[in-house]
Amino acid sequence: MSENKISNIDNYVISKVRERRQELGLSQVKLAIELDLSDSFIGNIESPKHPSHWNIKHLNELAKVLECSPKDFLPDTAL
Repeated sequence: MSENKISNIDNYVISKVRERRQELGLSQVKLAIELDLSDSFIGNIESPKHPSHWNIKHLNELAKVLECSPKDFLPDTAL
């Protein structure tokens, strides 16, 4: 994996988080406020041009804000 390329699992998680965020009608800014993160951080994660990604601590906090389980962001089988 090159330094600027996001792994398949990271892409999957990013997509699932974005999908849930949008289902709830939350903007990147609103999510950033809820997580006490900068909106540019959320934007970087959701941009394919940046190598940023969610970590396990983020997933736990995201699940609280997005009213779901952290496992909802993960695939049923390995990628």
